[in-house]
Amino acid sequence: MSPLNNHQKHLLFDYCIGLTSKEETAEAEALISSNDEAAEIYSKLKAALSPLDSIQPQPCPDDLAERTIIRLNDLARASQIRLQKLLAGEQAKSVAIKGPFWRGLGKVGTAAAVFIIFLGALNASSNFARQRYYQNRCQAQMGNVFRGLGDYVADNDGKLPVVVTSAGSPWWMVGRPGEENFSNTRCMWRLVREDYVDPPNFVCPGRMQKRVIRFELLQVKKYKDFPGRQYITYSTKICCKEPTMEKLAQKILMADLSPLFEVLPSDFSEPLKIPVDEKLLNVNSINHNYRGQNILLGDGSIRFLKTRFYGITQDDIYTLKNILYYNGTERPSCEEDSFNAP
Repeated sequence: MSPLNNHQKHLLFDYCIGLTSKEETAEAEALISSNDEAAEIYSKLKAALSPLDSIQPQPCPDDLAERTIIRLNDLARASQIRLQKLLAGEQAKSVAIKGPFWRGLGKVGTAAAVFIIFLGALNASSNFARQRYYQNRCQAQMGNVFRGLGDYVADNDGKLPVVVTSAGSPWWMVGRPGEENFSNTRCMWRLVREDYVDPPNFVCPGRMQKRVIRFELLQVKKYKDFPGRQYITYSTKICCKEPTMEKLAQKILMADLSPLFEVLPSDFSEPLKIPVDEKLLNVNSINHNYRGQNILLGDGSIRFLKTRFYGITQDDIYTLKNILYYNGTERPSCEEDSFNAP
């Protein structure tokens, strides 16, 4: 079974929020009934939107409905007038269009141009709505992670889910088998393994990627880390010393995936060497189409940053100071130098 394309995914989204036509509705329902991936996406979307079902619809005041209809009529008339002026201007141009066929073609071309502009604006609005939806979904998932973290801390005498590491050990080897803690993500995996957070909460919904397999409980117990990079598309804080919740209250615990470490080597025997160029120093996270990134703070608050800089010092949340190449063992020299990786 081939993976869904972007058109099909957008169709499922529009169907869930009631924006499909009669034909599109039939197409979406057929897709859901015949495709497992479509059925799973539909189920997740419905689950995410289910809290809206509890909101009781309020009757629209008569005066508001009347004003809305008047405004819509005014907009429609204004659009018609602008279109008529545009057509009149095209007809008045001193160009060699003499026959009725060419005049008709000119009108059709003008109308088509107006229609294309309208469709472009509509598509841009739809894309913006989707991005805002994914940003909110991402924030909800970060909230789930924080609640799981809080429950873990409460059950473990105030201790965070840290793992033992040695000086100079790597933090980038996500999914590497073995007892050595060579991945910064193993801390978060403890929340999954001990059933504090469901695995899908670590995959940003704004990231278009292949279907991620859901874990069974027995599978989770087998692993000591996320099985691969595709199972965690967030970057977590790398600390310079053992942290506590009190010290991390206004620090970033987790952020959307770092642009420096979008792609990591699958061969762990090869050394990591990532040069920091001008592009990597300025680009936002890929999770939300480079428009910005969500961050989760130690007090549980979540924010969407349009740039990579945070706090009074406007520190870059994805890079360390004075680093030109990353080999995957670097750590901040102080807590003020925020570093979220891989």
